[in-house]
Amino acid sequence: MDPIVKQYLTENPKLAEFVRYNPVWYRYLSRNPGRIEEMEKEAKFFYGKTFPQRIENLNNQIQMINMLAQVAKAMKD
Repeated sequence: MDPIVKQYLTENPKLAEFVRYNPVWYRYLSRNPGRIEEMEKEAKFFYGKTFPQRIENLNNQIQMINMLAQVAKAMKD
């Protein structure tokens, strides 16, 4: 693997962890170090960091808060 890619993965432990979980990326990056950007996109999806995933997570949290508020209100009445 290219030394620059190794250093980049060392500086970004989450990406290094992603590569450990998805070893095919070792091969992809060894053959074409320019695929780092593609790997970062895949890692964002893997960790749930894409914009739609964050919105969905926020929506789920809001629904949970609403349900807890309804339960608290029902217990109060």
